[in-house]
Amino acid sequence: MPSHLRRFQQTRDLHFITFSCYHRKPKLRTAAAKDAFEHSLERTRRRYGFSVIGYVVMPEHVHLLLSEPEDGTLATVLQALKQSVSRTLALRATEPFWQERYYDFNVWTAKKHTEKLKYLHRNPVVRGLVARPEDWPWSSFRHYRTGAVGIVEIESEWTAMRREQLVLAPI
Repeated sequence: MPSHLRRFQQTRDLHFITFSCYHRKPKLRTAAAKDAFEHSLERTRRRYGFSVIGYVVMPEHVHLLLSEPEDGTLATVLQALKQSVSRTLALRATEPFWQERYYDFNVWTAKKHTEKLKYLHRNPVVRGLVARPEDWPWSSFRHYRTGAVGIVEIESEWTAMRREQLVLAPI
């Protein structure tokens, strides 16, 4: 890792993470590949105990807005996630599936939280893949718009309301 790169982890901040496929090749271009990524993300979330605040899976990269994990470090989580996806999609490949590094931005304010969510949800539109964020199935946008439950559990007001209803529901 370059000496000028400083990561601020185990601070209880949210982290905006970006990582790319090897040489930015569109290794996540198919629906099946993006679905496999979502399943791996959810398994990893459960295993390491972190919250997914938002995400988008693009053909050649991924953006995540995450809490820090209860078990392990953020670096361990991302390594496990990348390995899980690689094993599923490219077990016998001759080249790596992912670029080695990842971009990590600490999200310290509510303004940055909103900015990063909007950025990742708008990414498919900006790239010309869809006309509207809700048209891209491989992101957390639909959850924020409608409360829809998808493959990946999103930590949001919708999720908090569901938990509260479960607690208040008569047995």
